[in-house]
Amino acid sequence: MADAMVERLAEVLVGYSASVQPGEFVTVEGTIAAKPLIVEVFREVLAAGGHPRSKVKLGRETEILFAEATDEQLDWVDPAFLGINEQADVRIIVDAESNTKALSNVAPARQARRSRAREASRNRYLERAAAGELKWVLTAFPTEAAAQDAEMSLAEYERFVYGAGKLFDDDPVASWQEFAKHAFAAEAFLEQVRELRIVAEGTDLTLGVEGRTWEPSVGKENFPDGEVFTAPLETKVDGTIRFTYPAVFQGREVNDVELRFAGGEVVDSSASHGLEFLREMIAMDEGARRLGEFAFGLNDGIDRFTRNILFDEKIGGTVHLALGTSYPETGGLNRSGLHWDIICDLRTGSEVYADGELVYRDGAFLPGVLAS
Repeated sequence: MADAMVERLAEVLVGYSASVQPGEFVTVEGTIAAKPLIVEVFREVLAAGGHPRSKVKLGRETEILFAEATDEQLDWVDPAFLGINEQADVRIIVDAESNTKALSNVAPARQARRSRAREASRNRYLERAAAGELKWVLTAFPTEAAAQDAEMSLAEYERFVYGAGKLFDDDPVASWQEFAKHAFAAEAFLEQVRELRIVAEGTDLTLGVEGRTWEPSVGKENFPDGEVFTAPLETKVDGTIRFTYPAVFQGREVNDVELRFAGGEVVDSSASHGLEFLREMIAMDEGARRLGEFAFGLNDGIDRFTRNILFDEKIGGTVHLALGTSYPETGGLNRSGLHWDIICDLRTGSEVYADGELVYRDGAFLPGVLAS
């Protein structure tokens, strides 16, 4: 099963998600744990007429960097990476960690420093993508470590991963195109909204979104996919939100996160575990205490929390916020070395109001809200 699914995933990534064209320069990036998928993607890029370049990490480089690097070395940004960032037409990135907890004991200040150093290159990457100069897609390859995080066997996790990508369907691309109709309907409705209010247990949060662009995610930049997102107005976020699931970032897990906003800024934060790390990340720079993203998760094929944000932020019936930098295509102006997605489950006991009108309850838009 796995070999056939790997081949099918590679086909969808290259032909649908990245839509590789003849002559395009395509980087294929991941760790050695993702070798089966990287090999198949490389082959598919060649078949599409592209020029593939593989970039494979052995698995412990980041761990060693944080353990042994000087501050100067943490601040250094690889010029080869900067060059590829400017020259690549397509980036296909495979998430496949053999140890998802490798960075758990790194000093938060060192992680913040490294993120600040890479902010300019990350923002340039986002700018090129927003301008249509760079296509990119992030995907996942099942590993034992990821299966353990998700509390599944590897076989169960493989079925989950490939199912979330609709790869068991007779025609996965057609399935994604059908899903896109729902995502674009959500986008069309939300484009007309000036203000959203999220109400749930421990949560009463109001976000201004007037004039911002909503982006439907239908398997092009993330795979699997399934959300519609925007950037809230930088000074128009007020109230409190309690996040349902642990906030996972850079190998760290923060539990029972609660944030209070006033005038768009985080003015208070709490957590039952990992509070020091949370506050260090929020203090990274001026933009880290503001929101760069708000999104509705729409993929009902993802129905459980796995500690992998690629899947978790798309869980049908959830919303998520991202502290830090915004995506330029949404019209967001916030810039930061941070982009940290944190998820709130709305499938039970929730309501969402758009400009004062109830439009969403218990994880779904109300009948008639979205055009068919």
